[in-house]
Amino acid sequence: MKKKLMSILLSSFFFLVVLILGADYYVQSSVQNKLYKNIETIPYNKVGLVLGTVKLLQNGNLNRYYKYRIEAAAALFKAGKIDFILVSGDNSRKGYDEPTDMKEDLIKKGIPEHKIFLDYAGFRTLDSVVRSNAIFGQKNITIISQKFHNERAVFIANHKHINAIGFEAKDVSIRAGLKVQIREKLARVKVLIDVLFGVQPKYLGKQIEIR
Repeated sequence: MKKKLMSILLSSFFFLVVLILGADYYVQSSVQNKLYKNIETIPYNKVGLVLGTVKLLQNGNLNRYYKYRIEAAAALFKAGKIDFILVSGDNSRKGYDEPTDMKEDLIKKGIPEHKIFLDYAGFRTLDSVVRSNAIFGQKNITIISQKFHNERAVFIANHKHINAIGFEAKDVSIRAGLKVQIREKLARVKVLIDVLFGVQPKYLGKQIEIR
């Protein structure tokens, strides 16, 4: 009985490892020619989509993922590679407003307020990507986040018939970002399931023109 149970557990563990590694490879290989880290070589798109994240960590320190995304978006705008910035994040509860935080910090970086649009219903990456087209009308877009995040976001865009490229914001060290990297591996399994079953954003709504 114990041997049978051990065999089942080992088989399940092996299957899980293969599933995670397979999903990771599939997502990466699908988008490897659509990611850029050089401002000079990245193609122009009208709109850059900044994927949201919390500004401050639980210890009160500034989240470096957030900081580097803001810096990357500002750099793209000032280089003339995008004309507008769409910030998409979570505003699902009182006192928590990722899009407004990002807007305020982009303005501090010299981005004109009228060039920034806010998506308050970007509760997760899939919502942000799909809503950039369904609500904000963008069929071609530059997604701005760290490389690992861009891979998943552009993968979603590909399967939602959105022509997306990703611009890589500076990443954090492996040690500092270990938990995020582990979550990302699991998120890639989830994104395959979402794509397979045609999962849609939590909210849609009326269209907003970016101009």
